[in-house]
Amino acid sequence: MVNSSEIGAAIRARRVKEHVTLEEMAALTGIGINTLSRLERGVGNTQLKVLLKVLETLGLELSLLPRRTMY
Repeated sequence: MVNSSEIGAAIRARRVKEHVTLEEMAALTGIGINTLSRLERGVGNTQLKVLLKVLETLGLELSLLPRRTMY
């Protein structure tokens, strides 16, 4: 299972690869720089809609896969 730090690191890596600054991401998404920074560091409890907006802006998507059968 992936954790918030790994998600944040993947988001930051994509943003840096695309040469987008935090300030530019804030302008593109309407999300504050502090919120974006916390998301990238895996700190706090980011709202799902914020995460989805960031992923969409960076051309990333979220996939859900079953880990194992519950029975």
